[in-house]
Amino acid sequence: MTDTDQTTLRTELRIARSALKGLRDDLVTDAFAFRPLPPRSIDGPVVRRLPERIRESARWLPHARLAALACFLMLVAFEFESGGAAFAAALLTGIPLVTVLFRPIGGWWLSFGAAFLSGAAAGEFSQWPWSVTGFISHLVVMAVVAKRTRPRVAAEMWLLTVALGAVFAFTMPSRASDSFAMGLLSFFLLLIVVLVKGWRETQAKVVEQVAVTEVERSRRTVLEERTTIARELHDVVAHHMSVIAIQAEAAPYRVENPPDELTRSFAIIRENAVAALTELRRVLGVVRADEPGRDAAFADSAPEAPQPTLANLDSLLANVRDTGADVDKVVTGAVRTLPQGVELSAYRIVQEGLSNALRHAPGAATRVEIGYVLGGLGLRVVNGPATEEVRPSHGAGHGVLGMRERVSMLGGEMTAEPTAEGGYEVTAFIPVAAEPKPEPPETGAGPTPEPRHGPGPDPQRKPWPLVKSTGEPV
Repeated sequence: MTDTDQTTLRTELRIARSALKGLRDDLVTDAFAFRPLPPRSIDGPVVRRLPERIRESARWLPHARLAALACFLMLVAFEFESGGAAFAAALLTGIPLVTVLFRPIGGWWLSFGAAFLSGAAAGEFSQWPWSVTGFISHLVVMAVVAKRTRPRVAAEMWLLTVALGAVFAFTMPSRASDSFAMGLLSFFLLLIVVLVKGWRETQAKVVEQVAVTEVERSRRTVLEERTTIARELHDVVAHHMSVIAIQAEAAPYRVENPPDELTRSFAIIRENAVAALTELRRVLGVVRADEPGRDAAFADSAPEAPQPTLANLDSLLANVRDTGADVDKVVTGAVRTLPQGVELSAYRIVQEGLSNALRHAPGAATRVEIGYVLGGLGLRVVNGPATEEVRPSHGAGHGVLGMRERVSMLGGEMTAEPTAEGGYEVTAFIPVAAEPKPEPPETGAGPTPEPRHGPGPDPQRKPWPLVKSTGEPV
């Protein structure tokens, strides 16, 4: 024998040992281990449609069906056989079907042994080697086991079943055998069970992956939105730090002969402000990235341009109207200057609301409402149903998530939901701390009058409510 033949022989022996080991692990080791059939999920398409009172009981429907089939086949076995053979045929038919509910591999071995006994003790004129009821029982047992195990076990059961039928067919070739029918029907049955099981597992994995992807996409969108907010607020923070540095540098020159301690304190303040500005520029260099594509109506003039505020809303609305959209703006309350972060976030929220209206409701009339109240700023962007064809959007679909992030950053509240008329409404309230009241003059000239707020809302009114509007100005 040449070296090549020896290598081939060793390879074949190794494959044979591996196959036998796999067969032993699948069908012999812990064959009668207790592995009960789990109840059906109540989220299934069938159970979900059942009334509530019988939904819990319907979870055990697979167990009840197998038990009912076992009882039916046992009754049929009593009809086909007579005497003690009837009792034995009934037991050989029903016991494997009941056992497979709790010990799947053990139930298959019982069915396999029942087929061997029925074939060895079959009468001259009975179906052979499987009886009529044993034929059906063995098919059902293999289908149940294949559904609960991996495909390799189904192949092993089928091969052993075919081998058993072949042994009987070659042992007694003069008798008509149903071994070929068993081999053919069991092959197609197991193939269908394995394919359906694989398809369902694939669908479940796809659904799970889609859910995980959606969660990761939401997290990424939140991080991107926070990066954008940090980049936009850089100018606001840098402005305040620059003012601190300039004031700290100029303060000693406003006092004649300032103490050395005061001069050193202002110098330290200026150095820290300059160092903070340097760190801000480094952070901005890390978070700076290309702005995601926006609609043409919302493009800023240049990256170096000042961050927009509510004073720039008229220009934004003009750009939107240039696209042919019908946009109306209503302002209530005493208009006043708000903190730069609030102004910037409010502008971006209105901008995103208008962008969503253009994208998802083309041709619809849009209304922008801004309410200045004592406790903060109210925003509302509402549009009607689309009157033109809605084109597929290529965005990530997380504009509302970005708006919520901005409002949450400022400690506000926001709602975004469809309206009863078929449109969409975004409502937000951003709290703004009230400015401190001026100190009363020292010279007594009667009581100091309460500061007036102009034509704005009554100070006793509650903050701008987060409620649906009927379309009238708030």
